[in-house]
Amino acid sequence: MGEVVGAGLIAHVPTIVLPEETRRELNHGEDSTLVSGLHRLRKEVFDVLDYDTVVVLDSHWATTVEFVVTAQQRRAGLFTSEELPRGMCRRPYDFPGDPALAHLIASKGAEHSTWITAIDDDHLPIFYATTNLWEFLGQGLPEKRWISIGVCQTADTEDNLRLGRALGDAIASSDRKVLLIASGAMSHTFWPLRKLRDHEAAGASHIFTPEAYAADMERLSWFAKGDHARVLDTMPEFYKYKPEARFGHYLMMIGALGEGDCTATGRQYSEYENSVGTGQVHLWFDRPSGGFPRPRRTAPDPDYLRQTA
Repeated sequence: MGEVVGAGLIAHVPTIVLPEETRRELNHGEDSTLVSGLHRLRKEVFDVLDYDTVVVLDSHWATTVEFVVTAQQRRAGLFTSEELPRGMCRRPYDFPGDPALAHLIASKGAEHSTWITAIDDDHLPIFYATTNLWEFLGQGLPEKRWISIGVCQTADTEDNLRLGRALGDAIASSDRKVLLIASGAMSHTFWPLRKLRDHEAAGASHIFTPEAYAADMERLSWFAKGDHARVLDTMPEFYKYKPEARFGHYLMMIGALGEGDCTATGRQYSEYENSVGTGQVHLWFDRPSGGFPRPRRTAPDPDYLRQTA
């Protein structure tokens, strides 16, 4: 029987793969704690835990009519970002996938009234929400499998939780020990282009609004207490501050971990930092002594049944 052996809400911002000199130039001579935090996370978690597969819940990969999970035997190539080709240019990646787990995840969609497809096309694009974190956390560990699941841009809170439940059920019915990475930000509004270069430093004073900063801080305090139930209960309020991908990366993760039944506390692996207006942080949720709670069940959905009849 498989299980989730750890999970994290991890920032993937482009600055982490810039040269240190450039990072310091952008941040008044100081380096980003997001970089040192990833090195510490690698040393304390990814290098020492017993796991088979990393599942990245990728907030940069937006699908439309279904959730998609990667099912290639291997993904390798050079990544250049369409968003920031000057800073992320021809960066190599090479890691094995986990087709068996991918297809198992897809097979659980109907049980939770949602649509999940496993895709093994070698030409499927890859995104830096996956590759940037693999460079720090997966490179040099050639036996560890990595797969990604995209966020669906038409999904709401319940849809994302359903994906997470299917993911959690698939892991439980596999023989895999899995790490989950919710790759993405908290509040996520960029400064306009003509003002953006005034706000490239990491200090929280550069978050887009004081209200967005306060909302992020409130949730960080709840994560520290393991109060995921409150995070979920207040999602309508948090949406006002435009969390990245409507916080789908976190919602999918917590759906796999039992939603409000999960009380795993968050260990902070970085300071809370700005990235041109957005809130970034690394949090890690250790496996509780008895394991994470079982994913919740999804009640039969007449709309889903009608559309699949």
